[in-house]
Amino acid sequence: MSESLETLFDQGLEKYQAGEEPENLIPTFQEVCDRDPKNSAAWTCLAWLYMLVDKPQKALKAASKSVKLEPRDPQAQVNLALAMLDAGEKGVRKHIEIVEQAIGFDQRIKDTIKENIDEGLTRKPDWKSLQRVNKWLFE
Repeated sequence: MSESLETLFDQGLEKYQAGEEPENLIPTFQEVCDRDPKNSAAWTCLAWLYMLVDKPQKALKAASKSVKLEPRDPQAQVNLALAMLDAGEKGVRKHIEIVEQAIGFDQRIKDTIKENIDEGLTRKPDWKSLQRVNKWLFE
């Protein structure tokens, strides 16, 4: 990733963490994905943002690309499972099982996934799919 793309990505993450609205960040992450289509992290972020603004089909497309690029990334798998649930797709269980294995092996991954879920529920408290995934992974 070129310096400018890396800077754009980092600035997008900083704005998100500072509470910027997802709608405002989608163009930033879309630009990173357009300019660096093999950037799994950018696709993961874009999928998450699309889910936060209730665009499940766009989220599904972005999450699928992310998992295709980096199938062992637990957050990408969570996002794909969420996008599938939000879009009414079947086949979610295999993605949840991959995440369960990852969080069973590494406490840091478990903590990160839990933090991301909690943050998602803070931004979108009525997110039924995220509530289900949270229950499957942590209850």
